Amino acid sequence: MRVGFCFKVKESMIPEYRRRHREVWPEMLQALRETGWKNYSLFMRDDGLLFGYLETDDFDRARALMAEREVNLRWQRDMAPFFEIESGRRPDQAMLQLDEVFHLD
Repeated sequence: MRVGFCFKVKESMIPEYRRRHREVWPEMLQALRETGWKNYSLFMRDDGLLFGYLETDDFDRARALMAEREVNLRWQRDMAPFFEIESGRRPDQAMLQLDEVFHLD
């Protein structure tokens, strides 16, 4: 299963967002791998529009397993101020999942 999603990073926080993603915690990377997130990439425009892509066997299950991880809860709490999302929601709860409209094998 290929999954695409979008977020909007606050323009004032783009440099720090980029820096933090150059230094993702090793235990966060391990948790992503263990819960089925494969070939995971993030892409961002200069204005902060963020596009994420991953492959997984079951996205709902992968998200649910990550939601149980303490490291994910810490990461989501630390990342929440970077995004234009509803107050009180974690970024992993606010993902705007996109419909795939084309794929070239």
